[in-house]
Amino acid sequence: MSGSLLIKNGTVVRPEGTCKADVAVLDGRVAWIGAGSDFRPDRVFDAAGCAVGPALADVHVHFRVPGNPEKETIATGTAAAARGGYTVVCAMPNLDPVPDSPAHLAVEQALIDREALIDVRPYAAITEGRAGRKLVDFAALKDRCAAFSDDGSGVQDDAVMEEAMRRVAACGGILAAHCEDNSYLGGSYLAIPAESEWKQVERDLVLAERTGCHYHVCHISTKESVRLIRAAKARGVRVTCETAPHYLLLTAADRRDEGRFKMNPPLRDEEDRRALVEGLLDGTIDMIATDHAPHTAEQKSRGLEGSAMGIVGLETAFPLLYTGLVLPGILSLERLWDLMSGSPRRVFGLGGALEPGAAADIAVFDLGRAYAVDSAAFASKGKSTPFEGWTVRGGCVLTVFKGKTVYAQD
Repeated sequence: MSGSLLIKNGTVVRPEGTCKADVAVLDGRVAWIGAGSDFRPDRVFDAAGCAVGPALADVHVHFRVPGNPEKETIATGTAAAARGGYTVVCAMPNLDPVPDSPAHLAVEQALIDREALIDVRPYAAITEGRAGRKLVDFAALKDRCAAFSDDGSGVQDDAVMEEAMRRVAACGGILAAHCEDNSYLGGSYLAIPAESEWKQVERDLVLAERTGCHYHVCHISTKESVRLIRAAKARGVRVTCETAPHYLLLTAADRRDEGRFKMNPPLRDEEDRRALVEGLLDGTIDMIATDHAPHTAEQKSRGLEGSAMGIVGLETAFPLLYTGLVLPGILSLERLWDLMSGSPRRVFGLGGALEPGAAADIAVFDLGRAYAVDSAAFASKGKSTPFEGWTVRGGCVLTVFKGKTVYAQD
């Protein structure tokens, strides 16, 4: 649905603060923000009791195609994103074929062009087949992708990683690392120690400092990673990082022997969770991503040991974090919004400010209504969430992408 739109009576959230204001949309752009105009829109949305702001951005999602449409498709994944208030997401490259060449990336891009409800920016791989050995042609891929990552696999060879960083720096790209040192892994899912993450973070920060590469650390989960990144930023290293809602709200003590509690990295201890929150507060952690990773019900039905790794998160991220961090006074609403929208857009060059003349990418969240997380109602094909049944506030009621309504709550 397109045409002119007036979002009335909402609380507009901007980095400088919040204010009561109306937002007018005309010809796909924000016409004005304020009150008292003679604007006559095609549609009016009453946002009383709601927060209105720039739509969210997620730099770490898995949409599973090409390769595994039974888990997710561009159509279902972007529908889930729109229901969560997102209008731009970056899709990870653990696909078949792996987007490690222009020809392979074109296969994914064709699906995006045909099915996406919102903006989907694909990642390209760091190494061919994500096998950790032969580097891709970064220069040929740079303008076709959001960044480079072998997500799901850590690059084990130090020399390969250093050369990758040199080449990514030379073409002005971002290298986004899944940090997992395989030498620390045991034979069990529960034997994925903190060292497997932070030891690679430690190595990569040295390489990033040496090469000048923009190095982005995916889904950090440990206190050591926070400490290392904080120190590197203080030295001037070009490093950014993300964490995910489940690492901020859950710990290993919450885990049950069910597939919906299995993700990589795994849930850590309370000391790690607190360090991550501190990292949000002091700016060490730049953004919150979901690591939305859908699987079939059967693949998530085999307990912690046998289930596939990954949970879904696009449709629950904002209400969970609003309920768990903003309502208790840990984060301000403005800070949460920046972590989920402004910062990822700035760091990854995704555009999208809420200001007159800008493209109308807008999300509206009902801050008053309480409801229970119900995975059966998800638009995503993936239904596996550790937050099943949690009571939250702040559900998305409207998402507008370039002036077009891509989600409106019934």
